[in-house]
Amino acid sequence: MIEILKIGLPALLVFLTAYLLIDKLLRNDENRRNFEISKKNVSIITPIRLRAYERLMLVLERTSPNSIVINTIKSGMTCIELQTQLLNNIRQEFAHNASQQIYVSDELWAAIRATQESLIQLINGCASKMQPESNAVSLAELIIQVFASSEQTPTETTTELLKKEVRSLM
Repeated sequence: MIEILKIGLPALLVFLTAYLLIDKLLRNDENRRNFEISKKNVSIITPIRLRAYERLMLVLERTSPNSIVINTIKSGMTCIELQTQLLNNIRQEFAHNASQQIYVSDELWAAIRATQESLIQLINGCASKMQPESNAVSLAELIIQVFASSEQTPTETTTELLKKEVRSLM
């Protein structure tokens, strides 16, 4: 019996030591592989996310009242035609870039949606103060005046949030 303990106890200690060392080695190897995969994913995803942020910044710039009114208005348009065209352009811009939401935070996407809604409300609110058949220039001027009179526009707020989020990636 003592002979078995003399042989068994050291063998058990060697087995436990080997088991613990191999287990630690395997865990370290798995952690290293996970880190490498994560590092590779970040190097692939980061450029895609940055392009999404760039596209969303372009959407915000293109749909700001100063830009969209200038790019949409044509001579001879009526207020109702300008209103319809502005709303269509805003909806198209946001719909075209809706897929970018998977690359940005929920907070930023909610701000972008709120910006879209506030622009639509601005246009509709200004258009409701005009006669539908009046010249579109008067509607354009009113939209730009109301937008410019705001201290902090939703577009500016969302732009700042977008910039902050991009900076946090760096």
